[in-house]
Order: sequence, then structure tokens, then C-alpha cells
Amino acid sequence: MKRTLLVTIVGTFMLAQAPVFAEGESSEASAAPTEETTSKPEEPAIGKAVEVASLRGKNALDKEAKAIEKKKQFKSGDGIERNWELQPPSIPHDISKERITLKGNSCMKCHSVANHEKEKAPSVSKTHFVTRDMKVLDKLSSRRYFCNQCHTPQADIDPLVDNSFEANSIKLNNLLLDKTGK
Repeated sequence: MKRTLLVTIVGTFMLAQAPVFAEGESSEASAAPTEETTSKPEEPAIGKAVEVASLRGKNALDKEAKAIEKKKQFKSGDGIERNWELQPPSIPHDISKERITLKGNSCMKCHSVANHEKEKAPSVSKTHFVTRDMKVLDKLSSRRYFCNQCHTPQADIDPLVDNSFEANSIKLNNLLLDKTGK
């Protein structure tokens, strides 16, 4: 607590001591330009707004962003390969009409223990019936009720950012083999 307070006080003092310039002003306004000042890329003055681009685009944070165009979701009858061993399975079908509310979870029409065989869908995992206190329930645990927190649909689109992820499951399997001998 004392350290946090000290850091806060010191930080506030340093901010109060920093020079603040109006737009277009600079601390070196009267000095003649030198090689050092002309060769450096210009840094924004303290207090001057800087434009920042994000995945959200050039939309101001206080303005409503344009609605994104809906992409066709990837469908696969055989499921989608996982990228790492404990990855939640991706959803291999359209879920735009599915609804998960406090009153009902439409995913359970097909994926419940009672209906999954008839619907030819994978059953919800046994882990979804266990609470964080390790109590086994007869119904879905509240922490596993909202399926699309972990399970996501896939779309056939170009990625927004480059992804260089490589699964290390081979290393993990070799490590487990070394430890268990199986």
C-alpha cells in the first residue's frame, strides 16, 4: 500500500513538472535548428493529440463504429481440427439463429446428453457439469452455460493480423512419453 501511494505521488509530481506546450509551440522555438534536431523524427509534443489506428479502424471511440459485414460461417460435417490439445472445439456450423439467454440455451437442443445421439451431434463434455468447487451437477454448470465464450464459429476470411502460432503438441507428447514411459 505504501509503495503504491509513493509511486502515485512521485508520478503525479513528475507530471506536474513536465512542460506543457500549446499546439505549434516547442521548447526549442527560439533555438536555431541543429543537425541533431533536424535528423530526428518529429515526436508529438506533450498534450498534443496523436492519431492511433486500431483493428476497429479510424473510428473515434466516442462515435458508433460502422457495422461489420457478416461473413459466411465455415461449415464442416466432420468438425474442425484443434490447434492444441486442450483447445475448446470450434463450432462447425452456423450459429446466427442460436440463442443463449438466462432462460434458455438453444445449443442444448442438439448437444445435450439426452439429444446428442438422435441429432448426430457431439455431446456436451462431462466437465461442463462440474462447478469450480468440484461438485458434480445434474445440469450445466453456470460457468459453462454460455457456450460461445469458449467455442467459436469459424469463417473463411483473411485474418485481421498475421498469426505465426505453431502448436507444440509434438513436444508436449514427447515430454509426457518421457515422464510416463507410455
